[in-house]
Amino acid sequence: MSEIRLYSFRRCPYAMRARLALRYCGVPVRIIEVSLKDKPVEMLALSPKGTVPVLSVDGEVIDESLAIMQWALARHDPDDWLLQDDPAVLALIAENDQGFKYQLDRYKYAERYPEQSREDYRAAGEVFLRKLEQLLAEREYLLADHPSLADMALAPFVRQFAHVDREWFAGAPYPNLQRWLEWFLNSPLFIGVMAKPHVLL
Repeated sequence: MSEIRLYSFRRCPYAMRARLALRYCGVPVRIIEVSLKDKPVEMLALSPKGTVPVLSVDGEVIDESLAIMQWALARHDPDDWLLQDDPAVLALIAENDQGFKYQLDRYKYAERYPEQSREDYRAAGEVFLRKLEQLLAEREYLLADHPSLADMALAPFVRQFAHVDREWFAGAPYPNLQRWLEWFLNSPLFIGVMAKPHVLL
C-alpha cells in the first residue's frame, strides 16, 4: 500500500472525526494540515470542492468524513464502534449532520444570519442536545455501554456547540451530556488527534 494522506484542518469537526477513526484503526497516515485560505493545489486536484477532510489512498479519493470513518473501521474495528452495523448509529449521525449542524453554524456565526438571534439558534440546537441528554441518562455512551461510531462522529460537533458560550453550556441542564463531553475531551484518542503536529502513527 502506498502512503495514505489525509488533508485536514485541525479544528474542523469533520476533519477531527476522520482523524479519530484513522487513529483508532491504527492505519499509518500522513496528516497534511491545510490552510483554508490557501488550499494546496494537490488537494484541489484530488477533490475540487475544496473541503476537508480528503483521504488519498492507492489512487482512491474519499472526501466525506463519515465515509473516511467507515473506510477506517472496515479495516480494523477492535472495540466494535459499528455496533454490528446497528442502523441506529447512522440514523443518529444523520440527525447531527443534517439538522444539528445547520443550527450549530447559525449559533456560532449568528452575525452572518441576522434573521434570528443567537439565542434563538441556540434554542433550536438544544432540541438535539436534549435528545442526546436523554440517551446518556440511560447509559454511559450514546448507543451502547462502550464508545461507538456515533459518539466519535458527534462529539466534535457538540464540542463546537459547547465552546460558543462555555459559561452557558457549563450551567445548562445537561449533566449527562456535560459528563460525556468531558470524557471525550480528556480521552487519549482525542488528545492524540489534536496534538501539534498531529501525525497519526
